[in-house]
Amino acid sequence: MSTPLILGCLWVLAAAATAMLPMRRQMVPGLALLAAAPVLLAWIGWVHGWLWLAIGLFAFLSMFRNPLLYFLRRAMGRPVQVPKELEK
Repeated sequence: MSTPLILGCLWVLAAAATAMLPMRRQMVPGLALLAAAPVLLAWIGWVHGWLWLAIGLFAFLSMFRNPLLYFLRRAMGRPVQVPKELEK
């Protein structure tokens, strides 16, 4: 197995572990995973081709759909809803 796929598997395990944390403790590791994903997906696509890139991209979008929609709405100037656990 190649290095990008091993790192991709570790990324998935880290994302699953982050999802098990309380909502307030998910921010920092979640943002780190969100930032690392495009680099890792590009590396997987470069080494293994577009099909594996597409599979990884679909998985990434499925796992991070709510944070990505939040950032998209903020960028477009639309109102956003923050989960009650994160409200102060």
